[in-house]
Amino acid sequence: MTINGANTTNGEASTNGATPYLSTQPGPNQDWRITLSEKIVAITGANRGIGLGIAEVCLANSAQTVYSLDLMDPSEDFIALQKRYPNLKYIQTDVTVETSIQKAIDTIVSTEGKINCLIANAGMTKHQPALEFTREQLEKMYNLNVFGAFSCAQIAARKFIDLGIKGSIVFTSSMTSYRPNRAAPSAPYGGTKAAVRNMTHTLAMEWAKHGIRVNCVSPGFVRTAMTYYVETAPDWDTKMQYYGGMPRLALPQELGGAYVYLLSDVASYTTGIDIPVAGIVGAW
Repeated sequence: MTINGANTTNGEASTNGATPYLSTQPGPNQDWRITLSEKIVAITGANRGIGLGIAEVCLANSAQTVYSLDLMDPSEDFIALQKRYPNLKYIQTDVTVETSIQKAIDTIVSTEGKINCLIANAGMTKHQPALEFTREQLEKMYNLNVFGAFSCAQIAARKFIDLGIKGSIVFTSSMTSYRPNRAAPSAPYGGTKAAVRNMTHTLAMEWAKHGIRVNCVSPGFVRTAMTYYVETAPDWDTKMQYYGGMPRLALPQELGGAYVYLLSDVASYTTGIDIPVAGIVGAW
């Protein structure tokens, strides 16, 4: 088969000149169930919050092993989930430091023999008026949310290419990448998530020739340690009247289906997209 001038065979790397092409064509024995069976998944910031909820859904959908790459110690919820799923593991990782990311990815590959999926989820927010932000606060947020996410994706992509694996990368963006969050405004946070969502499209374009798919998910209001206070605000009900949609915060696990689909082989022709999971709240 010839695509863009490169001779390819199903699932095999081929070269035409200097650029290798790894076909994304499903194999003849493709399993069309949405499953993560035999997948090794790394999730940054999965010791708690959204990352941990995603990890639980990946494990429930038969992921072989899920690794949390997190700087913080595992939470009680992480330990409880690990008792249910012993194939949930943790590697202490600072995603703002490239050598730390590289070491974590190398450890996974040396232990498991491969890595199939990366979810660049680690992030932080700070809700305050834009006029009050300092340059130091901005740099800290962008260093984690944007530069850290890019470095994780870049290092994972290089490993996928080295191993000849058709890997999948999913970023965690946010509905604030589309429009303001009137319930808890943060201009810098929305800016970081818009950057993540935007680079998803370009990385998907650049890395398709390597068989790597890149997508992202944009959550709306999710109940975590960072957002629990939102629904306890005295004007919460009033704000929900303006937002419309489902007037509540989501459980972190309610996001998991979008990630599982994007990581699975069933999504073999899905790349460069964002999936909003927001209960319509703040969608338009």
